[in-house]
Amino acid sequence: MRKKGTGVNFAGFAKFVPVLFLPLPPHLLNTKPPHSDILSKYQKPAQNYMTQPISVTINGVSHTHQVEPRLLLIHYLREVVGLTGSHIGCETSLCGACTVEVNGKAIKSCSMFAVQANGATILTIEGLTSSDGKHHPVQEAFWNEHALQCGFCTPGMIMVSKQIIERNPAPTDTEIREGLDGNLCRCTGYQHIVNAVRTAKAGA
Repeated sequence: MRKKGTGVNFAGFAKFVPVLFLPLPPHLLNTKPPHSDILSKYQKPAQNYMTQPISVTINGVSHTHQVEPRLLLIHYLREVVGLTGSHIGCETSLCGACTVEVNGKAIKSCSMFAVQANGATILTIEGLTSSDGKHHPVQEAFWNEHALQCGFCTPGMIMVSKQIIERNPAPTDTEIREGLDGNLCRCTGYQHIVNAVRTAKAGA
């Protein structure tokens, strides 16, 4: 049973309640956001943004598009060109899922703008398979060594593994792990990926 005097004093509170429901003064009834006239200048449809022409060669095919300067290379590849093999993970250059080759160098494509790749030769995971359907030795090694599970990191892992072998035809396990350091995998524990790179270097 509740003790006397511990309840809420509704009688004292009631005299303040009407204040909560008083009408707003006229000068506060204008709900237009402050500086809305300035903001409206920048809230324009996407087609009105400034664009810039770029020409790139992707997997042996030439592409020319008008793109916004702020468009990341990974979004250009996936949304404009339609090559969705490279994945979007962190978009902060930490996970490596978006790794592609730009002029022969492995690049995290979320870390550069599409306009920066103007005139470049780009190789994505789709370009590793030959026209007759034959897979690259690194792709075959990943399959045979069970170096993938969910597959989200796999395109980036394969692209960087390809470069490891090209730069060092006989890497040690330590050198392989150092080369993979910028790519994250949350499934395999990396050992199978290391095994795949070791196997690929033997068959390359």
